[in-house]
Amino acid sequence: MARRDGRAVQKTGATKRAPTQKAGSVMGMRGKQVNGRALGARRPLTLACACALGLAGCLGGGGGNEVSRLATDAAGTPRLTPAEREAAASPVITALQARRSILPQGSSYSAVSDAVLAANSRTAEAELRAARLRATAASKNWLPQIGPSISLTSLSDVVTNIVLEQVLFDHGRLKAERAFAKADVEVAAVDLADDTNARVFTGLSLYLDAAEARERRALDARTLGDMTQFEWIMRQRVQGGVSDRSDLSVLGQKLGEIRLSLTSAEEAEQTALAELSAMAASPVDGIMGLADLPEIAPGARPLSVLRAMAEEDRSVAEARTERAGLLPGVTASGTVGSDNGGGINLGGGLLGLGTGDSLRAIEMQKDAAARKTRQAEEDAARALRRLEQRILALDRQRGEAASLAAQARANLDLFQEQYDSGQRQVMDVVGVYETFAARESARVSLKYELARARLQSARLLGLLADGSRI
Repeated sequence: MARRDGRAVQKTGATKRAPTQKAGSVMGMRGKQVNGRALGARRPLTLACACALGLAGCLGGGGGNEVSRLATDAAGTPRLTPAEREAAASPVITALQARRSILPQGSSYSAVSDAVLAANSRTAEAELRAARLRATAASKNWLPQIGPSISLTSLSDVVTNIVLEQVLFDHGRLKAERAFAKADVEVAAVDLADDTNARVFTGLSLYLDAAEARERRALDARTLGDMTQFEWIMRQRVQGGVSDRSDLSVLGQKLGEIRLSLTSAEEAEQTALAELSAMAASPVDGIMGLADLPEIAPGARPLSVLRAMAEEDRSVAEARTERAGLLPGVTASGTVGSDNGGGINLGGGLLGLGTGDSLRAIEMQKDAAARKTRQAEEDAARALRRLEQRILALDRQRGEAASLAAQARANLDLFQEQYDSGQRQVMDVVGVYETFAARESARVSLKYELARARLQSARLLGLLADGSRI
């Protein structure tokens, strides 16, 4: 047993010495070349790569942990899609995706919205995709970087190397770059939501313009028919010598004004429909009527506030990157090629007498970004409060206008009865009818102005389109 143990020991020692001899033989051939390339160049590159990857895993600032955490899921939990992971890591994108459109399904508003969104070129979507690609690239900035280095040492010698670098300590510069790319994605996402809501609002505004012009045209057509009847009666009275010709001239002027208003309403309707059809993917001429929008639930943040929050994060990340650029860092590097070598370098920004002031200025940039967010919240709150009060006022005025129009209609009926019994002149009835037509016109204007104000409030909150569909 002892001899077998000794034999086993000798065999083990032989196996340990064999790699040493082989390595020695390889190292003895480092000066030789095969096909113009040094054989010994492979080992330093391998060692440099292994060291750099090891340092990256230890000093990468948590980058490797983030990648492994996203790549694997806990047992029993569903794997998240990239969009779901992005939303879970960003409160801004989460708030955008949680938004639901307040446009009733199957209504005229919903039909117009679908038509204009189907023809949307979605320029902001392309910018969002570019920002996501930049963020994906930045998420790997903690890994070592490799690339060629070619220099001309003299008129006849060209030195070629492969340089491998790994950042060991950079005062959080790489982490700030990742945060900047993430905030840039959030800003692009808010821009996409704002662009989509703005397009829907533009389409609905054109639809309201066409609907209002259509209703005004119908009102003017009815007024023109009634005034034409009054003008015929007055003409007969003038021909019979009962009334003066001046009254007939006044009625003729009123008819001319009504025809002008009717023509203007027809042109406004055609213009709005033509513009709406140009930005819609399907015909919108047959869409009629208005929709009753539900009350907006409290708690939704305006898009301007979300943009300010994302821009604040981006500004803070940019300031941290600038701060790290002013301070020296530590980098490990290796060179393989004509000049083999490696080492750890201490470098970065140069310190000077103004470095302290530059650092304080960067800190002030962070404070300025936070102040911009608070100012955006104040401005958005003011705009929403103003729209809320305007909506309440317009709703009240519309009710009063409808009541006044009903009173004017009752007065017109009374004057018509008195005219039929011979107690009133034609011009008396004409005056009351003009008052009734003016009340109807004011009622129509207030109705559509109220609809625009409600759409404007929903547009500021980004509630004209579903966030998940965007």
